[in-house]
Amino acid sequence: VQLVESGGGLVQPGESLRLSCAASGFTFSTYTMAWHRQAPGKERELVALIQGVTDSTTYADSVKGRFTISRDNAKKTVHLQMNSLKPEDTAVYYCNRVRGGYWGQGTQVTVSS
Repeated sequence: VQLVESGGGLVQPGESLRLSCAASGFTFSTYTMAWHRQAPGKERELVALIQGVTDSTTYADSVKGRFTISRDNAKKTVHLQMNSLKPEDTAVYYCNRVRGGYWGQGTQVTVSS
């Protein structure tokens, strides 16, 4: 199992970013995938997840209405579209295959003016 995140960077408040996670080594479409984040000095927290097969989604209250998780099963990729970014969204964002506890290496998102 391999998960590789991309798309992080430095943006100003109010701007957008799209994170991607390329998966390999398993039958992607049947697994629930998630994005987590960890800010300095804080515990890692769930941001959003998307169920396998049903594509049902769940979001942390702090990102509802601003972030959208989606998946492309043909490309074995899960995305996180982040709009209206705030300084408090600054963190390392991790892709996660929920079953089995597999994680990517993380991608840094910094929101600052």
